[in-house]
Amino acid sequence: MGIKDLLRFMKPYVETAHIKKYAGKRVGIDAYSWLHKGAYSCSMELCLNSEGDKKLQYLNYFMHRINMLRHYKITPVVVFDGGNLPCKGATEDERHKRRKTNRDQAMLKLKEGNVAGAVELFQRAVSVTPSMAHQLIQILKSENIEFVVAPYEADAQLAYLSNLKEEKNGIVAVISEDSDLLAYGCPAVFFKMDAHGNGQEVVLDHVFSCDTRVPSFRHFNKNLFTGMCVLAGCDFLPSVPGIGITRAYNLVSKYRNLDRVLSTLKFEKGDQMPEDYAKSFREAVAVFHHARIYDVSLKRIKHLKPIPEELLQFLDEELDFLGPEILPSLATSIAQGNIDPCTMEAFNVFPSTVNHVSTANIKKICGPFSQQEAFRQPSKDSSVFAISSRKSRKETTVVETTQASDAEQMQSLFMDESECLEEAAALQNMICPSISTRKMVGEEKKSHRKEVLKVPDNNPFRKRKVEEFEPDEMDSVTELVSEVTEVESLEVLCTIPESQKSVESKPVKRIELKTVTKEKKVKRSNSQSSENKKNTILNFFSRV
Repeated sequence: MGIKDLLRFMKPYVETAHIKKYAGKRVGIDAYSWLHKGAYSCSMELCLNSEGDKKLQYLNYFMHRINMLRHYKITPVVVFDGGNLPCKGATEDERHKRRKTNRDQAMLKLKEGNVAGAVELFQRAVSVTPSMAHQLIQILKSENIEFVVAPYEADAQLAYLSNLKEEKNGIVAVISEDSDLLAYGCPAVFFKMDAHGNGQEVVLDHVFSCDTRVPSFRHFNKNLFTGMCVLAGCDFLPSVPGIGITRAYNLVSKYRNLDRVLSTLKFEKGDQMPEDYAKSFREAVAVFHHARIYDVSLKRIKHLKPIPEELLQFLDEELDFLGPEILPSLATSIAQGNIDPCTMEAFNVFPSTVNHVSTANIKKICGPFSQQEAFRQPSKDSSVFAISSRKSRKETTVVETTQASDAEQMQSLFMDESECLEEAAALQNMICPSISTRKMVGEEKKSHRKEVLKVPDNNPFRKRKVEEFEPDEMDSVTELVSEVTEVESLEVLCTIPESQKSVESKPVKRIELKTVTKEKKVKRSNSQSSENKKNTILNFFSRV
């Protein structure tokens, strides 16, 4: 990973330091470098995908260091890797084959009963997946830690943040294990930080300004320094046989022009130098200078630095090696950690299918520094995302609860509208069986209910039950109906709570009402009701 032997070659410029020197500052973190180191402690469990809390030890490792930074009043800004670059495909394939070979050998050791040997091989076989990063992102959200997922390389995103001013929410240093960050031009990189905050630091300004140390970079600039790193071999381009970091430094220091260096190599190496090496070399240098990054203020992808017209003409405006273009909306979803940057599929948000971090585990993950006051700097105008699902320090253990409540809200959005209408109608009918209930249900429910409650018109038992209403009750119904101006053949349902469960299983009482007006009110008396009964009996026998 990184530029081979670069840190060893630049040892005179590596200074021992403690991370507390950046108190009150914003410091970027190469997330995958910490995830890889944390995964070593649970490599066998991750490779075997076994169940248990030990598989989550990489989260403990990460959050312990996050809390240590906050203890020293440092604002951490976590940056995750995104999708794979096409020009890095060969390197990724080689790493995948190497991991698979180590895993197969580890399984053999495990079958033989050699657990110690298997664990050592599992550590070489373990890889960090977007799913593991997503689990960490959920904790970062609950802890109000700023983070962003880069569209492609996290190193390029960190270099972009490093070149922003502090008032624009830039970062002053990067914590990483990858020497590529120096080739990207990060001003200060903090390597090999231990659990107590001790580490090694390289500051580029000191490298270019010092002329008393050997090797001297007094006559170098960032472009020549990046060219030297690419010549020595990087993730985007392997070196020419026989060219290491020392030889690359000597060539660049002597000619101070990358085109002349390439011409000299072509003359010296002959057939050992690939025919397309010059083009591949320029592309690799372009990745370090013009990589695609996410601009939070613009909410879209842009280049780390504008691409010169001369380089565009040389490349025939073919920039696919920098990664395909990404739509602004999709890039924002990736940056927020909602979409897998490799598969472009949304992470599942429902708790039934998400691998959770339990409440007890989050308490463990907070680490010893969580018991102390951690410095929190407001991030209203932050250039990276600070997404939180809590309001106070006491709620750091509510990841599962928050996800569960979110899932309930999502499910409520998908509730059938017809079910809501049915419940509202039933409740209104229980309280007061009036005409207003009919309006709430709507035209669609009207036709459906008529089919369900269809009763023959010549049913005498239905009419007898209607006529059994007391006069006082009929008067109350008449008063309600008299307020309506134009109603034709309305049906008022008298629903009881039990009938909600099975409407078809029990008889339904229905009243047929004729058209009425405001000027004409219906009056009923005992004599009229008895006369109606007679008419009803005659009608019954006439039908028979």
